[in-house]
Amino acid sequence: MDQIFIEEMRQSLEDLRKNIISSLVVSNEDFKKIAEAVEPKDQADSASDDIDRKMIEAIGSQEVKRLKLIDSALTRIQQGRYGLCIQCGKGIPQDRLEAIPYALMCVECKTIEERRNR
Repeated sequence: MDQIFIEEMRQSLEDLRKNIISSLVVSNEDFKKIAEAVEPKDQADSASDDIDRKMIEAIGSQEVKRLKLIDSALTRIQQGRYGLCIQCGKGIPQDRLEAIPYALMCVECKTIEERRNR
């Protein structure tokens, strides 16, 4: 794989990582505000606060998963294995990596995995 492309992907991954960390910090502050604002309220307000908390938790957990995938991709770059499918070892197309820079698998292996998980 082209070294210039890998460097571009490394930069893209690092930028994504910074954005996710910033997002998690904001979400954490929002979560703290919601938690601190818990006072006796009517049922509708309580339900609304509960939904807000659950949404923030869900967004946070999704972002943490993405952060782990990004860190894994950065490690693969350092090890010289970036762009290789972890399942079959074939190269992951550059178009796929541009769309999902932390992709672990080629399209074929990912499709097989998704079918298995249905």
